[in-house]
Amino acid sequence: MFLGTVLALALAVAGAVQTVPYVSLTPGPAFNTLGSVGGTPVLTITGHATYNDKGALDLTTVSVRDKISLFEAIRGWLSPSEAVVPREVVFPPDQTAKQADLENTQQMQQSQDDATTAALRELGFPSTTTLSVGAVKAGGPSDGQLKAGDVLTTIDGVKTPDAATLRTLIGKHTVGQQVVVGYTRGGTPGTATVTTIGSTEKPPRPLIGITPSEVARFPIKVDITLKDVGGPSAGLMFALGIIDKLGADSLTGGRNIAGTGEITANGKVGAIGGIPQKMRGARHEGATVFLSPAANCDEAKANKPSDLQLVKVATLKDALAALSTLRSGGTPPSC
Repeated sequence: MFLGTVLALALAVAGAVQTVPYVSLTPGPAFNTLGSVGGTPVLTITGHATYNDKGALDLTTVSVRDKISLFEAIRGWLSPSEAVVPREVVFPPDQTAKQADLENTQQMQQSQDDATTAALRELGFPSTTTLSVGAVKAGGPSDGQLKAGDVLTTIDGVKTPDAATLRTLIGKHTVGQQVVVGYTRGGTPGTATVTTIGSTEKPPRPLIGITPSEVARFPIKVDITLKDVGGPSAGLMFALGIIDKLGADSLTGGRNIAGTGEITANGKVGAIGGIPQKMRGARHEGATVFLSPAANCDEAKANKPSDLQLVKVATLKDALAALSTLRSGGTPPSC
């Protein structure tokens, strides 16, 4: 009896102390893109009149907790509001924590740039586009030859005005072939000869180991300030916030609307991770409507809180049309 008690106690201590190779995902805070965080506006727009909206357009987040114990993992698996996933899903094994944080920061910056471009194009503002290197893969074929911020001008002498052209020109090569990349750095032109590597797809695509950044320049300036939030999934809500601030008419109709979704510069809304936790976080913050990427609809529908209206969007235009339908008292497409 005594021995059994000692063993049980030892197991309990081990379960509480011993960490497991999993991370816990829980609902994170929501941030109103029309409001302020810590006294600083999330969106600051100069060069054009802006308007206030009594409603909210909340971007949603997921809190990640690393180095959890066995007991914490078991509790998470049993919780309807928590997800426990293998650590490598969130922290790739070939990256250090610092590299993962840097990549999340770069993705967030690209998300902000794409959201601004999508919003201002939707509103019809004229623009000029600059294609540059957003990030260079450590140890990749461009490492040591190209740097973040280099303006990309040509591939094998052919002009590259946008990311789509860049991908097309690189895609004409086979894996292992050399590509001559033309660029300017600090206003000085240069070239780099890069040997392509293969993507993880089947069949593999040729890559040069960079993340391109396509930035459009507009006659007005949009600054997005939001600390300690990374990744690309806030793009849709940033874009809607910008459109709302620049328009005299309210997009929300006074409602608290939340959502998520990566967005491209052309306004396409892409899938994201952690949507069950994001919906619960949105509801906790008072949202009554949640905009879900169409690609996440099955997961969103299966995990939707009962008192949260789910709206399906595949593009920025879809989101704007859905909000218009809500304001008029109608029912927009749901998952």
